Amino acid sequence: MKRRALVSHLQEHGCALVREGGSHSIWANPQTGRKESIPRHKQIKKHLARSICRNLSVPIPPGD
Repeated sequence: MKRRALVSHLQEHGCALVREGGSHSIWANPQTGRKESIPRHKQIKKHLARSICRNLSVPIPPGD
């Protein structure tokens, strides 16, 4: 899945960018207080995208 698609999916479900790290972006879900790092690659594997969503308590992206 493309990184842009994952980021827009997270934004739609209330997640926000906390900070930019060296090679990862840190995103958080303010409703749960959970944080997760997202690598800055053009493509993110489906398994990793599912894991990120699960850890942030966000639904799995459609078509995944």
